[in-house]
Amino acid sequence: MRKKGIRQTLRLHVESQMSLYLFVGVLFMMGVIFGAVIVNTLSPVQKENLLGYLGHFFQGLDQQAIADPKLAFQHSLGGHFKTLGLMWILGISVIGIPFVFVLMFLKGLVIGFTVGFLVNQLSWEGLWFSLSAVVPQNLLVVPALMVVAVSGTAFSVLLAKNRLIQRRGTIYPQFLSYSILVTVMACILVVASLFEAYVSPVLMRMAVPHP
Repeated sequence: MRKKGIRQTLRLHVESQMSLYLFVGVLFMMGVIFGAVIVNTLSPVQKENLLGYLGHFFQGLDQQAIADPKLAFQHSLGGHFKTLGLMWILGISVIGIPFVFVLMFLKGLVIGFTVGFLVNQLSWEGLWFSLSAVVPQNLLVVPALMVVAVSGTAFSVLLAKNRLIQRRGTIYPQFLSYSILVTVMACILVVASLFEAYVSPVLMRMAVPHP
């Protein structure tokens, strides 16, 4: 019943904020496209240096010499929680909402650049490696960050109306709902970090290209 309640709450949230989700989704996709375009602006020397780094990384994967899963999990979770915490703070600051949108754009840019570079340099092998190394955990991370971005924007707009225009009473219930939603997304990011640390290396070893 509790899981059903959470799913229903999320569904109602998405339906009520559909226009914001479309905006954030388009912004994210613009970042992905821009990141892929940037690959074509790299000089041959820059591409060669990045390809050399990838070669060392692939060699480490083959020799199972990558970071310990526990350390990888801590590093991944720390990065996700820093982003999540920053977005939560920006969501309650009103003037910080544009920076939330910037963070979503940058997330798309990083993914677009990573996938674009792998495909550009390694063709189908790079695409297969991207599907194994980049896409799976981001199927959880990106929607979770989108939920936080949209809910933060909605709360910020409500806060601005409440304090600057209508001057109504407390908005603590809405703040609590926003914070609970962020906490739920934090749990999803924990799952994504576990996948990235313990499952992704296995998938990557199966798809290691040979540049």
